[in-house]
Amino acid sequence: MPMAAVASSGGAAFTLAYSVLAVCFVFPPDEFRSAGLTVQSLLGGWLGGEDAAFVQHHLRRGTATLLAHALLPLGYYTGMCFAAPEKQLCNFYRAPQGWQVFFLLAVLAPIAAGLLAYYWSQNDWNNHPLVRMISFYSLPQSGWRAVASSINTEFRRIDKFATGDPGARVIVTDSWIMKVTTYSLRVAQQQDIDLTVVDSRQHELLPDSNMPAQFLTIRVASVNPHVKPFDIRLNSAEYGELREKLHAPIHNAANVVIHQSLSDLFLETFTLMVEMNQAYVLPSNQELEPCIGCMQTNANVKLLKNCQEPQEGECQQCYCRPMWCVTCVGKWFASRQDQQHPETWLSSHVPCPTCRAKFCILDVCVIH
Repeated sequence: MPMAAVASSGGAAFTLAYSVLAVCFVFPPDEFRSAGLTVQSLLGGWLGGEDAAFVQHHLRRGTATLLAHALLPLGYYTGMCFAAPEKQLCNFYRAPQGWQVFFLLAVLAPIAAGLLAYYWSQNDWNNHPLVRMISFYSLPQSGWRAVASSINTEFRRIDKFATGDPGARVIVTDSWIMKVTTYSLRVAQQQDIDLTVVDSRQHELLPDSNMPAQFLTIRVASVNPHVKPFDIRLNSAEYGELREKLHAPIHNAANVVIHQSLSDLFLETFTLMVEMNQAYVLPSNQELEPCIGCMQTNANVKLLKNCQEPQEGECQQCYCRPMWCVTCVGKWFASRQDQQHPETWLSSHVPCPTCRAKFCILDVCVIH
């Protein structure tokens, strides 16, 4: 942008205003998203919804975003024709040489983007980089749409892991790990990936929570040579939830000390303390059933009043049969605490999630 040529006050004011709007349009803040001033909102009817067809939506969204952003320099030149009429920018041959070069580049940018978008859309989008990438996961007798259908189906499930801003999201489903960026969608199949923590950044204060945070950068590398590695970035407080959704382990090549959320740290301590408690011997005529909290593992703890004598203290005897696993009991215990005073968590009492009899950590017994 030939900033030195912007001499008039009108041109300078327009340049400043347009620059701010352009930056906000390319990297929309929450206010722009709320007002619908994004490519995804403005072209929502043509793009379609994510839930209906996630892959096809991002094929069109990335292409439309590229075209819209390529038009921004031409929009600036057009606005300057009216903001600074003394430069005679409406007449190409009378405009200053610097502006002539800028105009040519401003015209070439959307033309190049349009030609690229046209090339991508040919042959049922088979030329698009995203389609080429997911085609490597398709079977010989099926095309990329079969893979896209699998991704679309898993994205609609409510148990997926999703984090990040709309322009830099990380989505993990049962079979796929995906990264949504401004212009593209990166996809890798879980069974083929190798995950490595490569970097960590500490932020002293987050604007939305007024709390310090640690952000991790994780490299996603596929054993498929046709799928290029990509990086995902997330808050370390979400690290535990991410690991639960992943099938592959995460290697810590950078030896980063990962600061998990307060609940995750408490759950680790809770589990260690429970393992030191008196064990509960299951009667021979009783069988364990799946935990009614997660349904992923069998119940493995029983609540027995061991902290004090039967008639002493705040804790009560629980007569429920074993129905919960230690992880779900720990999560229940943490959810009933005062989040502003974590120093009181270990010594507090909570009601049984089934019969409401009060218990403490000393009353949680592992089943043997």
